[in-house]
Amino acid sequence: MNINLHRRLSSLAVAALAFALTVAAVPSGKPEDVGLSSERLQRINQVIQRYVEAKDLAGAVTVVARRGRIAYFEAQGSMDIEHNVPMRKDAIFRMASMSKPVTGVAILMLMEEGKLRLTDPVSKFIPEFKDTKVAMEKPAAPGATPEGGRGRGAAPAEIYTVPANREITIRDLMTHTSGLESGGPGTREGGRIAPRNSADKLATYIPKLGAVPLDFQPGTKWQYSALAGIDTLGRIVEVVSGLTFDQFLKQRIFDPLGMKDTAFVEPAEKMSRVAGIYTRSGNGLARQETPGWLDTKTLFSGAGGLWSTADDYIQFAQMLVNGGELNGKRLLSPRTVDLMATNHVADLYRPGMGFGLTVEVVMDQVASNRRSSVGSFGWDGAFGTHFWADRKEQLAGLLMIQRSSYATLNRDFENAVMQAIVD
Repeated sequence: MNINLHRRLSSLAVAALAFALTVAAVPSGKPEDVGLSSERLQRINQVIQRYVEAKDLAGAVTVVARRGRIAYFEAQGSMDIEHNVPMRKDAIFRMASMSKPVTGVAILMLMEEGKLRLTDPVSKFIPEFKDTKVAMEKPAAPGATPEGGRGRGAAPAEIYTVPANREITIRDLMTHTSGLESGGPGTREGGRIAPRNSADKLATYIPKLGAVPLDFQPGTKWQYSALAGIDTLGRIVEVVSGLTFDQFLKQRIFDPLGMKDTAFVEPAEKMSRVAGIYTRSGNGLARQETPGWLDTKTLFSGAGGLWSTADDYIQFAQMLVNGGELNGKRLLSPRTVDLMATNHVADLYRPGMGFGLTVEVVMDQVASNRRSSVGSFGWDGAFGTHFWADRKEQLAGLLMIQRSSYATLNRDFENAVMQAIVD
């Protein structure tokens, strides 16, 4: 082949790949063209600035998209206080539990393909979850004192186990009603039976969880499974798809949506863009190290292991607002997104709120003290990231910070976004 022709074809191939990876990007638009007030959107800036000036927050990236266009995208404060590095719009954040809705979408994609059902027992895919037990605390002996084993400062109560009334299902894992490592008596046993090792893989770690006694009978409570429950879903994705979990997410979600900076392991050349984690201390904000459960290159945690940027995650949020599609790339049907955002736990969750498939759902604005519309859904991350999708208003809101979950700021941000809607 002629060398020049070969080079030209290679260049065209590179260009085509670049186009394929960016075609899904949510375009920008003027606020007034999508029913938002430019002047009122500046109240988002004012909210963040107040928190930064009070030294409650190092910095933030905030995004608002409406009617398919990004109308507000700002970076404020610092991503590295010690070195006086301003926050960047392309800063990389540890998403923690905002990884969970991504895992939820992966499961729902496989459900749509007929490869699993929400009612399937987990043991269908991971046999070790057959014949699960439930942990029960032994009652205190008559006249027992705190020093004798109960009460404040005492050793945890002893437990015994009983058979589970039924097997845990995929739906139980997605809705935090499984009782798998949910912070109760069984969770204490989990640390001994199935210790979490950052050098492990889902294929070797998750089967061990099958021997961990549940904290309650499946389906009887809503109790948050911070890691184990959703990580088990990641292993189910691997078993069903034949791909490792990171490969599935990249091929089926991240690449189609143009999420080029979202991954379980960020390469060395991108680490300079990673925002520092901070916590409130007596002298303002103190830097925190990356926690051990996140410091892994092999245990791909769908519960909390993703790193991402505001530009990437707004693509994911907009896809949900659009009913499962973004610029010709359809991941889910609108009816499946509706199912994701339906309350699956009756009244087990918080007042005015329901819980769907890896996301919480606004059921009553007054009872929940939420400004977002009834039917809005989303989730938070332990380091402060927060998003919601409002299909009624065709709106997605995204707050990216790196400070432990901050409910007050989340509500203030939601209020600043919703008050900017004028049409």
